[in-house]
Amino acid sequence: MLLPAVLGLTALLAVVAPLLGHRLGRDAGWLIAAGLLALGLWLGLAAPREGLTYELPWIPALDVGLRLRLDGLSLVFALLVTIIGAAVMAYSARYLSKKAHSGFYGLMTLFAAAMLLLVTADDVVVLFVAWEATTFCSFFLITRSGAPAHKPAVRVLLVTATGGLALLAAVVTMSVRTGTTQLSAIVADDAWRTDPGFATVVAVLLAVAAFTKSAQFPFHSWLPDAMAASTPVSAYLHAAAMVKAGIYLLLRFSPAMSGVPAWHLLLIGLGITTALIGSLFALQRTDLKALLAYSTVSQLGFLVATIGVGTEHALTAAVVHTVAHALFKSALFMVVGVIDHQAGSRDIRDLSGLRHYLPVTTTVVVLGAASMAGVPPLLGFVSKESMFAAFLEAPGPAWTGPVLGALGVLAAVLTFAYCGRMVVGAFFGPPMRTTWHHDVHTDDEDASGHGEEGEAHTHPGGPAPASPAFLAPPLLPAVAGLGLGLAPFLLDDLVGRGASGAHGAEVDVHLELWHGVNPELFMSAAVIVLGAVLVAARDRVDRLLDRPLLPYTGVGAVEGFREGAISLGARVGGLTGSSAPARHLAAPLVLLLVLTAVALPGLGGLPPVVGDLDAGTDWVLLGIVALGVLAAVVVRSRIGALSVVGTTGFGVALWFVALGAADVALTQLLVEILTVVAGVLVLRRLPAAFGKVRRARAAGSAVLAIASGAAATVGVLALTGRRGLSAAGEWYLREGETETGGTNVVNTILVDFRALDTLGELTVLGLAGVAILVALQARRALPEGEPGLAVGARSPLLGADDNAAPLRVLTRAVGPVMIVTSLWFLLRGHNAPGGGFISALVGGAGFALVYLASSTDRGARVKWPYLALIGGGVLVGTATGLAGLADGSFLRPLHAYVLGYHFTTALVFDLGVYLAVVGVVLVALNRLGGVVPEDAVPGAGSPTPGTPDRAGDPPDPAEPAAGTGHRAPAHAARAPEEVP
Repeated sequence: MLLPAVLGLTALLAVVAPLLGHRLGRDAGWLIAAGLLALGLWLGLAAPREGLTYELPWIPALDVGLRLRLDGLSLVFALLVTIIGAAVMAYSARYLSKKAHSGFYGLMTLFAAAMLLLVTADDVVVLFVAWEATTFCSFFLITRSGAPAHKPAVRVLLVTATGGLALLAAVVTMSVRTGTTQLSAIVADDAWRTDPGFATVVAVLLAVAAFTKSAQFPFHSWLPDAMAASTPVSAYLHAAAMVKAGIYLLLRFSPAMSGVPAWHLLLIGLGITTALIGSLFALQRTDLKALLAYSTVSQLGFLVATIGVGTEHALTAAVVHTVAHALFKSALFMVVGVIDHQAGSRDIRDLSGLRHYLPVTTTVVVLGAASMAGVPPLLGFVSKESMFAAFLEAPGPAWTGPVLGALGVLAAVLTFAYCGRMVVGAFFGPPMRTTWHHDVHTDDEDASGHGEEGEAHTHPGGPAPASPAFLAPPLLPAVAGLGLGLAPFLLDDLVGRGASGAHGAEVDVHLELWHGVNPELFMSAAVIVLGAVLVAARDRVDRLLDRPLLPYTGVGAVEGFREGAISLGARVGGLTGSSAPARHLAAPLVLLLVLTAVALPGLGGLPPVVGDLDAGTDWVLLGIVALGVLAAVVVRSRIGALSVVGTTGFGVALWFVALGAADVALTQLLVEILTVVAGVLVLRRLPAAFGKVRRARAAGSAVLAIASGAAATVGVLALTGRRGLSAAGEWYLREGETETGGTNVVNTILVDFRALDTLGELTVLGLAGVAILVALQARRALPEGEPGLAVGARSPLLGADDNAAPLRVLTRAVGPVMIVTSLWFLLRGHNAPGGGFISALVGGAGFALVYLASSTDRGARVKWPYLALIGGGVLVGTATGLAGLADGSFLRPLHAYVLGYHFTTALVFDLGVYLAVVGVVLVALNRLGGVVPEDAVPGAGSPTPGTPDRAGDPPDPAEPAAGTGHRAPAHAARAPEEVP
């Protein structure tokens, strides 16, 4: 249970982190760091060498489960996630300002949990879910940096989400081809060797997914663009953790791809290209953070190319460099934040001689940069030599190894050059003889920019040293890179286990600082010598590179795609961007005609209509529906049209009753009632009559309507009677009661067999209610429409309070009965017509009756928290689904007997439907039906002080006196500042 325990505790830490950040402010970082460090050490010390597995069924029908597996490769990445994460969290405790940071710590810890799930997932569906979780955590963390980071965040999301789609396609393809979603079983399947077409397609999809996440050409631009995020985010997500997700994916599938040429070609070719262009772009940058961003791109290119070689030694080198890169890059990113805080700038041109003022900071930068440049005795030297050796044994023609090795040396020379430029330019130049003031300089909304303690400091001659608490987090990984470089054998076991997982067979690893005189030693020497020459000639190099190398940029390409997509969407939306119903109806009606004309000849004629029309019932109902349709076409009054359309609906409901579909009939009847009520409320804001239509247009509309109706009729006749009840329908009728204990097959299908569909529809319904609320909250009510009926000044129809008296009396008698009836329908739904939706519609009709019985808008308000009802309904439905996991599957109903009554959780699910539907009905009645109080809080449903609670309460000042017959103007009840 080690794996689920560690993942569960990490998830718990992600839940608690926002509370800690809110309560403790930036100091919450210490506690979160301690938690991640403890989890990492527990995992590293307790994990057995043979690995761990765990499985919990999730979607058994699709063979999807929460499968976890901790082998050597997973362990390497899990330790990076937790230990580097702990260092960054401790660093954040002094980098951030002293305000609350619940959002920052919550998202960072959630990212750690998602990343930990990703590297331990043994199910490709779970891996995909975790993959996308890291993408969205990254997006939200970048957007927290303020308005300037919003566009970069969107661009990052576009690129990485594209990779997510590629991974999804690979997941589906692999699952279908191999017949399982278990990752380890997929990797071991024979299809990779026996089906080269399948292997090539999946190789390309996985490579695209990994390239987008690990910033490989041509997707490299997102990582420097993401530097709009704060330094801790960059240090963790975009240098040491998130970008490693792509590296992990490539290493995980390396055993399966060992014989796929497209895999090696893509990884080696684009990997070494990325290493070259990343190092060249880094050499152009003067901002230290931007320089490190491009250096990350370059180092990831080295890793991808090494993985592409695919040999045992290459995969070992990739694992070693993964560890080395996480150490030196996290240290460098964090120390750049220290420099920014203490010196007030990250620009090399503004920095010089910092070693005189920031000795510990200088030590960290020198150690980190030397490791990245491959200088002995740092761990980066060990890993870089291992990669050089791997390049020389690249598969392919004899010239492949030497050419790849030469390109690797060139990229490494450029790496040495920008590392030396960073160290010499900022730290070993002449000391600055000026007064340094730590101005407000933030790279996100969290950074204080006033030194490590959030206060401004002035120090003659240079910046003041940072506090030990601020320097310790970057110092530790930098020193670890030195220690592990001097004693690399300490990593033998960990790297050996990781390489074994990547290679698919046992790998014996013996890391050494000195490998003797060999080709890679000469390659390293050439890198150091040539790199030193470039550092010495850095002024000339700067002048040479001080210009755009290409006429376009990666960021520009992504931004162009984003703007083009928005422009295309606007043009496509403009085709239907009209409030005229005719333009919206024309497309589906014309399409219906086309489909009928194309499909009908291939059906082989129309079958005979099943059954005969009963003259005593069917013809009468058909006549009612036809008369309603005809009246709706010719009537000029909007309220009249709504009435006859409702009559048509009632006729259809009666027809359902005659056909024996009681549940459908009840639903139709109740929906028609509430639709008429809601429609009347909307019509209050519209003119009383329809506008005049030209005869030519009316004739064209009539032809289109008649043709569409005929096509629909023909379609129904063509598709009726061609087959009997489906096998699924027969199974529901035969086994439904045995499986669910319910005899109402309609309800059991909705809440037992297809409850996931119902939960989705419930969620959509809740969102519709929220959309109604937001739309009406965002726009002021229009003035009342013109009166539809001229009433004399002495007419008794003007007495609203008097005219509502009979309805109020009826409501007092019928209202409670309707509520009881709705609950009766809820309880009986499993065995008789009823259920959550029908019962809620009955209750909603009761609320509509209460509304109609009131003589004023404010008196009609039902003061229930409608948003809470909607949200509560969705939560109840979801919680019921989670309870089903106790029996092995989400939304599986649980059965029990309570006092002799057969109880099932399907009833609780129906209760969730009931609450959500009632909430939506109340939203419509309260927000459409009258003036919205100016201090109403969305979702609260609470009354405005002084608002009457029921008919007969003291009238609202904005309302007319009873009997006047005139409503106050629409703006009369608003606050003064809201009056148009």
